[in-house]
Amino acid sequence: MNIQIKRFSRDRSDQNSIFKYTIPDGLTLLQGLQYIKSSIDPTLSFGAGCRSGICGICSVRVNGKEQLSCSYIPNDGDLVEPLAYHETKRDLIVDRDRAKDTLKASTAWLHDSIETATITIADEKRTELQSDCILCSSCYSACPVFAVNPNFLGPFALTRVYRYTADPREGDIKSSIDAIQHNGIWDCTLCGECTAVCPQGIDPKMDITMLRSTSSQYGYMDPNFSTMSFGFDPNSGF
Repeated sequence: MNIQIKRFSRDRSDQNSIFKYTIPDGLTLLQGLQYIKSSIDPTLSFGAGCRSGICGICSVRVNGKEQLSCSYIPNDGDLVEPLAYHETKRDLIVDRDRAKDTLKASTAWLHDSIETATITIADEKRTELQSDCILCSSCYSACPVFAVNPNFLGPFALTRVYRYTADPREGDIKSSIDAIQHNGIWDCTLCGECTAVCPQGIDPKMDITMLRSTSSQYGYMDPNFSTMSFGFDPNSGF
């Protein structure tokens, strides 16, 4: 089986080139990358951790779609690339710091914990899935908003915000909502690309929709509405 890998290195003359390799059938992509490194090209660089779909370190793009390489079974001719909207450090390894900084910018934590709050099983189940995020950056890489707004807070940060605004222990929901109005929920196009690539089955699109609903309860609305005509003709009055 042949796979293609888009490689990058600042100290190599062909900084962005596609290399073709032959690997045995039946391997996961991560096993294939390890085979290449041990048997063909020891200079290949890629990320790996738990090897069981838990840590998210091995996420890459395959044929334009984000995948965990430890879980993905490659097909002949696959093109493997580093995650989009991340600085590539070398080959398939990217710098994830900027993506994770969105958690700070969105203040995705409890702002005012209510120690006497009672949490029911239903409360726990409501945000159980959101708590399973492994910060693999797949949703960040798949989000088209970053192509036009690199300061967008992004799917996994907004999902984390929803997780805490829905927590009965949060005594200051407004602070969370205030923090996601700029470069946040209204910048999302609700395209669902983040939902499609999440290996944990999380639905950031729905979480952002819920945050928009909560925002309206605190007096916020989509700022884009002010620039929409809705077919109104100021000359005719209609």
